[in-house]
Amino acid sequence: MPQNDSDYKPYPELAPIFKSYEALRDAADAIFSRVEQTYPHCVKCAPGCSDCCHALFDLPLVEAMYINRAFKDAFPHGRERSDILEKAADADRRLAKTKRDMFRAERAGTSTEELMNETASLRMRCPLLNAKNECSLYDKRPITCRLYGAPLDIGGKGHVCGFSGFNPGEPYPTARLEKIQSRLDQLGGEIEKILKSRFRLTDIYMPLSMALLTDYDDKFLGVGEEQPEK
Repeated sequence: MPQNDSDYKPYPELAPIFKSYEALRDAADAIFSRVEQTYPHCVKCAPGCSDCCHALFDLPLVEAMYINRAFKDAFPHGRERSDILEKAADADRRLAKTKRDMFRAERAGTSTEELMNETASLRMRCPLLNAKNECSLYDKRPITCRLYGAPLDIGGKGHVCGFSGFNPGEPYPTARLEKIQSRLDQLGGEIEKILKSRFRLTDIYMPLSMALLTDYDDKFLGVGEEQPEK
């Protein structure tokens, strides 16, 4: 991210929102660090492990915009930028097909729980994962990626990485993802208020692939009067 508030383009008035996001991200890092220090034999994260880079999850608007800007800053042009965007477009097409299949399954009578379990088991390579199995945007990676490998509380249930040494069902300090998500939604609401958007921006969630491909312009964010279609 730019160092000065006025450098954030095209909406410099949103810079304080992204500073708040960075504070939340740093707090997530602190949680993971404490768990790693307390249970060093259980946290198995190490260079070369990319299990979390194949998990499917969506980003709220504030995080999607932050990642998009960080990507543009890190890769303003060049072959690597093009390669990442090509991988993002391919991933987005496959995700769209997966969502269509899930919708058809739901209409055919598959239960919500079954669909959620199936979604959790799906794996897809992140477009930011390079040939060396390293994240091309590691310092700016999403909060979910930062907490992966530590015990998580999701919907009141504990979850652990399958490669970790944590035993399911045993008590450990956990990161409450719903609390973090609530704060991210609040930041999305602040974006909506500052930009005076016509849309409910807290409803916007997207996979990282789409976050990289999206142009966060006035039309997408619902800023200003709606323009008639040409």
